[in-house]
Amino acid sequence: MSSTQSAAKPRPNLQWRVVDIAVASAIGVASAFIYWVAALLYTPIGGPLEVLLPGLSGLMNGLWLFAGPLAAVIVRKPGAAIYAEVVAAVLEALVGNQWGGAETFFIGLVQGIGAELVFLFVAYRVWNVLTLTLSGVVSAVACWGYTFLTHLQGFDMTGAYGLWYLVATVISGALVAGVLMWYLYIAIAKTGALDRFSSGREVRGTNA
Repeated sequence: MSSTQSAAKPRPNLQWRVVDIAVASAIGVASAFIYWVAALLYTPIGGPLEVLLPGLSGLMNGLWLFAGPLAAVIVRKPGAAIYAEVVAAVLEALVGNQWGGAETFFIGLVQGIGAELVFLFVAYRVWNVLTLTLSGVVSAVACWGYTFLTHLQGFDMTGAYGLWYLVATVISGALVAGVLMWYLYIAIAKTGALDRFSSGREVRGTNA
């Protein structure tokens, strides 16, 4: 088995440390800036995508989903995905976007819970590209559902628009929040920056 893909491990250490909070917070802060930029680009990019195929703007949604899976795979503590996603959402809202503070907070919370569920299901013992991709997918489904319940009530969730929006959002979540974040984590770990985490030592094959 590759050193970058761990099998299930018994009794993982699930107690948060100061360094866990610091790194999860840093991921949330960095993600907030990207989320804010994505919000600025949503109309100029999402509009043409909707013209091309109604619902295709969901391809952009992965740009708001990645903080949770990335924090989870690095920190590997219960609640890491929720924490990072909420921090990113709150900071994005404070900077300002077209959706407002409360709306941004609640969708960030929902997306974080969606991302967290996959790691909870495997009891925080399995960390590989598959679990990270599934985390992005479930977060994407949560994003899709919340969006329809709060902003797109006039559309049929199971109609053509709803299904295309779901497919586009899931693809984006899987690729951006899942696969891309897995390889970003691997790249960061290989630099030695994560050696204080089991996730970093695992990639480098060291007990340092």
